[in-house]
Amino acid sequence: MSPALIIFVITAYFILLMSISWLTTRKTDANTFYTANRQSPWYLVAFGMIGATLSGVTFISVPGEVGNSQFSYFQMVLGYLPGYFVVGAVLLPLYYRLKLITIYSYLKERMGNWSYQTGAFYFLLSRVVQASFRLFLVAGVLQLAIFDAFNIPFWATVLIAISLIWLYTFRGGIKTIVFTDTIQTLFMLSSVVISIFLIMGELDLSISDTIGRIRASEYSKTFFWDGSGENFFKQFFSGMFIVIVMTGLDQDMMQKNLTCRNLKDAQKNMFWFSIILVFVNLLFLGLGALLFIFATEKGIALPDRTDDLYPLLALDHFNIYAGVFFLLGITAAAYSSADSALTSLTTTFCVDFLKIKPGERKNEKQIRLLVHLGFSILIFITIMIFQVISDESVIRGVFTAAGYTYGPLLGLFAFGLFTLRPLRDKWVPFVCILSPILSYIINLNSKDWIGYQFGFEILIVNGLLTFIGLWLISRKRQK
Repeated sequence: MSPALIIFVITAYFILLMSISWLTTRKTDANTFYTANRQSPWYLVAFGMIGATLSGVTFISVPGEVGNSQFSYFQMVLGYLPGYFVVGAVLLPLYYRLKLITIYSYLKERMGNWSYQTGAFYFLLSRVVQASFRLFLVAGVLQLAIFDAFNIPFWATVLIAISLIWLYTFRGGIKTIVFTDTIQTLFMLSSVVISIFLIMGELDLSISDTIGRIRASEYSKTFFWDGSGENFFKQFFSGMFIVIVMTGLDQDMMQKNLTCRNLKDAQKNMFWFSIILVFVNLLFLGLGALLFIFATEKGIALPDRTDDLYPLLALDHFNIYAGVFFLLGITAAAYSSADSALTSLTTTFCVDFLKIKPGERKNEKQIRLLVHLGFSILIFITIMIFQVISDESVIRGVFTAAGYTYGPLLGLFAFGLFTLRPLRDKWVPFVCILSPILSYIINLNSKDWIGYQFGFEILIVNGLLTFIGLWLISRKRQK
């Protein structure tokens, strides 16, 4: 594909996003940025959340990871279902009952200000890391596809991507995100479906032939019962708890849910979204198997990093239409995760740390604008750090980081929901700092100590250590 065509496609896409931003911000007030005035249709939220959940990590890394671990990722996806049930049945009713803008306000009511600030801090840390990981992956593809041809450095590519996101989110906030995520999800899924049908045509396969070919391949093994890192129970329970923390305890994902008109709509959104997400992930895994089969049959050398396989084939070996939709899909993947992350980071910092209540300060808009800009700069710096140190599959990197940064949130919310004991609130930050450190030490030495190597399930250990630490600094409840 020519660089000129690529620039045209991305420019047209960006104009579309800016048009949506303009339409959604014509009639706004102080609550629009944070809650979209709680008027979002649940089906739009559900469909848009698919794209936000998948992001560039799933779009690139899941198909590539098939070459390393077959369909084992689907075991984790099955664990998502009970996780989303917990979010819909336990956490959403709590958030709606308290009429929260940020979900960490619950910690203040239940435990105290230090617990509240600690929970909000860990979200900021977790979301900056994840958003940067995801945008780092997609910026690398854009660098390969466009900017290398013009000798533009990687830092400029990242700066352009973040600037575009900032431009269409700084006014409308979450209201704009609900609508742009819907468009971006549509482009992501269209790209995958078109890629699958193109490979089917190149290999002269029908739908039934394609399914049979994938089943017969070495890539289709799904369930693992040995002691490896792909063991079913490890993956299943990791998936369950990852969903609870990375959706139910994450302001980014919950902020979208809290824009629904009422609890019933939010629960419908969660139910339908979780079911559809299982089939969408299966579609991505199927694409991954087909990519490796296609490369083998066409004699195409596999790249050193499996994450690079899909971009390589789409840009250099597929026809121009598939290449265009791949670019739309990868751009949508970048924006669907980074735009909502930037909005939720701004919301959390303004509400939880600056104590801003919508409509109460005359200079609220100016403060929010500066915070929005500040987090844009922070994400840019973090991506530059990742460029220097990243040396593993991005999807594993994201979930590994989540195990350490989301563990304290899991422990805090579990203690608040399942006990009635009051805390010595000032000691909570120490517990939440010590727990990830102990988890990291355990993870490094578990093979030697107990003959077991932790994977993504280190998140559960981290949450449990936090829970135990909170119990130790708690008091008996007064009658």
